[in-house]
Amino acid sequence: MSRSIKSVAVAALAAAALTVVPLTSQAATLAEAPSSDVSILAAGDGTPSGAVAWFKARIGSTAYQGYCEKAVENAYGTTGVWASANAHWNGASPKHAGDRNPPLGAFVYWNIASPYGHVGISDGAGGFYATSVGGKIGHVTKAQGGYSYYSNYRGWTPAAVPHR
Repeated sequence: MSRSIKSVAVAALAAAALTVVPLTSQAATLAEAPSSDVSILAAGDGTPSGAVAWFKARIGSTAYQGYCEKAVENAYGTTGVWASANAHWNGASPKHAGDRNPPLGAFVYWNIASPYGHVGISDGAGGFYATSVGGKIGHVTKAQGGYSYYSNYRGWTPAAVPHR
């Protein structure tokens, strides 16, 4: 099924669902859940500026809490490439370990106290967009601590649609 036909079909299903389930806060939360075709259709366009725009459009959302890798992949228009931020860091190249000057849209990584690690998208100005910023998708500027916001900054890998 082509992407445009699939978009129309998903929109029609969403409209039909709203006639059955009124748009309550619970229905709104379900509408932004990350594990459906809807999130893939709402994914970024595969460019660094598109990835940043994807995050900006979701500032304040809690839909991706615990799914940072899924969020950065969706921001680039894909999903299901890497199992975790640690797997992404280990498999991506070239790595710029410790470098705090990543370009716009680059993947930035932390080795946090979790078996999965953490990943976000660089804003190109010393800050980043990520999940788990105050419990939601957010933007941390250089003035707010930049890459020191989380402990154990690893570095960055180039902005690109994730692939193995």
